[in-house]
Amino acid sequence: MFIDRAKITVKAGTGGNGMSSFRREKYVPKGGPSGGDGGRGGNIIIVGDDSLNTLVDFRYKRLFKSDNGANGQTSNMHGRSGDDLYIKVPPGTVIKEEASGQILGDIVNPGQEFIVARGGRGGRGNARFVSSTHRAPTFAELGEPGEERTLLLEMKLLADVGLIGYPSVGKSSILAKVSAAKPEIAAYHFTTLTPVLGVVSMGEGQNFVLADIPGLIEGAHTGVGLGHDFLRHIERTKVLIHVIDASGIEGRDPIDDYHKINKELKLYNERLAKRPQIIAANKMDLPEARNNYPQIADYMKELGHEIYPISAATGSGLPQLMQRAAQLLSEYVEEPEEIEEVKIYDAYPDDEFVITRDDSGAYLVSGQGIEKLVAMTNFANEEGLRRFQTIWRKMGIEDELKARGIQEGDTVRIRDMEFEFKQ
Repeated sequence: MFIDRAKITVKAGTGGNGMSSFRREKYVPKGGPSGGDGGRGGNIIIVGDDSLNTLVDFRYKRLFKSDNGANGQTSNMHGRSGDDLYIKVPPGTVIKEEASGQILGDIVNPGQEFIVARGGRGGRGNARFVSSTHRAPTFAELGEPGEERTLLLEMKLLADVGLIGYPSVGKSSILAKVSAAKPEIAAYHFTTLTPVLGVVSMGEGQNFVLADIPGLIEGAHTGVGLGHDFLRHIERTKVLIHVIDASGIEGRDPIDDYHKINKELKLYNERLAKRPQIIAANKMDLPEARNNYPQIADYMKELGHEIYPISAATGSGLPQLMQRAAQLLSEYVEEPEEIEEVKIYDAYPDDEFVITRDDSGAYLVSGQGIEKLVAMTNFANEEGLRRFQTIWRKMGIEDELKARGIQEGDTVRIRDMEFEFKQ
């Protein structure tokens, strides 16, 4: 089954908790702090695997979690880091974040890796908080939570040459003739509902991948019909073979069909319309096609296109067409990417925060640093709580809350923790 889109949720491992302990050897009556750090949580990594050609596995499993880090131990022993989790996808898979729609990565080559969720840092043990003024700290940090996000995976075929054209013009028949692929072929529209790949062998190791891509109709750039399901899969192709029904026996004008499809390509992505394009006038075994061909050929040549008369039914003209496609591939020069907008992201310091209020009147404090502090503080430990209060004040959160009119007993929420404000 060919599945080219999937939605998954990934949750990286939480770091292990730091340990709070003291040395208790027989001849060390006043041993110092000896709590080790927790291990890092496992990352979640997407990797390209060329043994896959579909995203069908994600129909049955959509939640992926990596291992948590192990807790720190006594005698300054650190916890083991959690194992990374690898998710295999076919080359040609684009990774997007669902919440923002931002493209996070593009897996093009086998073995290429991309970290989509980072494991949390392990909490520090109490031995890490020893200072000249604080010789026996009793607190340790909890492990940092790992990143969690929902991802959209979209597969774009990695084909060298794409067959484009209206439904039932003979694209599947061409692919079946020139390769070992077995696409479904029948005399009705949209026989091909999913892309089909085949390898065309030109001899002496000169092969290329040919894709039979579902037929296009007017309005496809807006998603009409198979729309984006069609157009997405030709974005990576280097050469396009535009198949037209030269016979016109279904009542369509092949020249009109040519213009409509190129209009859809341009409206979807102007770069697609600029790709090398060969015209394949199919069904030349029919008398109607032979009658129409001279007019079609003259018109296409005026537009600067090469045109090849072929018959997918008999195989006539296909070797010459494939030979020309292979030649254009060898001459193809990759177009530079057009960058529409350069986004500049500032690295926010950990002491930045934002205060808002919800419908109940509670004060909501958000910010990378304060949220991480809350997640990694053991509030059951009195010394850990005092450390939290000290950092909270140094960050200026308490002063800002007072400036906003907070009163004794008001509620303050940070992440999933809720506090009652006291002066």
